[in-house]
Order: sequence, then structure tokens, then C-alpha cells
Amino acid sequence: MNAGSLEIAQALTDAARAIHQPRSLEATLDAIVEAARDTVPGFDHVGISVAHSNGEIETLAGTDQLVWELDTLQYQLGQGPCVDAIREFPIVPVEKAAEDPRWPDYMPAAARAGLRAQLGVRLFNEDETLGGLNLYSVHADTIAAGAVELAALFASHATIALGRARKEEHLNDALVTRKVIGQAIGIVCERYKITEDQAFHFLVRASSTSNIKLRGIAQEIVDSTNQEYERGADD
Repeated sequence: MNAGSLEIAQALTDAARAIHQPRSLEATLDAIVEAARDTVPGFDHVGISVAHSNGEIETLAGTDQLVWELDTLQYQLGQGPCVDAIREFPIVPVEKAAEDPRWPDYMPAAARAGLRAQLGVRLFNEDETLGGLNLYSVHADTIAAGAVELAALFASHATIALGRARKEEHLNDALVTRKVIGQAIGIVCERYKITEDQAFHFLVRASSTSNIKLRGIAQEIVDSTNQEYERGADD
């Protein structure tokens, strides 16, 4: 194995280690984009975008301000390699950016900002599209041999990190929902002198008739009770 291969292997190992260390999602993604920038040949800046369920796309990590600027420009215009990698094609390479006609609003502005080549790689698992890995070059007009495959390896690490964060987020939401509903049941039991089962069915009926999710009904009961308590304490 030559020196270049050893450096790549070490960078991938470091990225994998970053995922399993007890650190925040932001710190993990920062480590991945920095490793990708230092390892994928021909690219100067790297960023990671996340796709939200409402259709919005947000940048969570970037190695340079240019990443945030070009990412944001693509989100605002609704076009560009970053957007296409998330919504249409899993890998979107761009060479000689100033001459590429595919994104007539984005590419001229990006070229004026110094962009010469770009690569968008989708982050996805078997269940959903999570976001994209975005690589930008301001020095090379072409994409080096092996760069796409190497970028895809870093994308797989980012996918693992984002997937884990999504699962933790869903778990936390479930725990919060359970806690709020439990509090609301206790309030309804006390207020109407009924059993927990009766209180739960009371909340379910209120949710059904108002077309508001059960958690929303429960949160409203808890919030209104807290407000009543605070007003009473002030008096």
C-alpha cells in the first residue's frame, strides 16, 4: 500500500471513529467534512446538507464560508448540484462550472464566486434521503480520477451519523410525548375525578373531535394548567 492509500485509509478510519465517539452531531459532521476536504483530491471545500421532512434543506457543516454561501444560493434558487443530488440523482458531478448550462440561475453566480468544479453526493439509507455531501473546487476545472468513489465513502460515514441522530431525535420526541401525555392524564384525573383509563379516552376524544394530535391536546392542557398555577402564585 503506497503513502497516498495509507493517508486515505487513515482519513476514513478517523471519520469512522468520529461517528462512534460521544460527541455532538455537529462535531461529528465537522470531523467528516474536514477529513473529506483533506483527502478527496481536487476539492477545496466540503459541506453536509440535511433534508428535512417539510422539504427544506439546511447546511449543518462546512469547511469554509463559501460552502454556506453556495449551499444557501442553491436552496434559495431551488437548483444546483446540491439540490439535484438530494432530489433527483444520487451523484451529480460538475466540471468546467462556468460552461455548464444545467442550472442557468445558479451556475453563473457560483462561477463569479470562484467555483470551477462541484460534486454533489446523496446521503441516503434504505428508508429515506437524509441529505447531501457537497464538494467545491476553486482551483481545478475537472474532477480527479477516484474522487467520486472516495467522496461516496465519506458520504456513507455522514449517512451513518445523520441516521443515528434521526433515531435519537425520534426517540427523544417519543419520550417527550409520553411524558406530556402522562402529565395531561394526571391533570384530567385530578380535575374530573376519573380514572387514568377514562382520562386517556377523554384526551383521545378531544384529539379526534378537534383534529389536533394527541400530543398537542396534552401539551395544551399542561400549558394551561401551568399558566393557571403561575397566575395563582402571583396573586
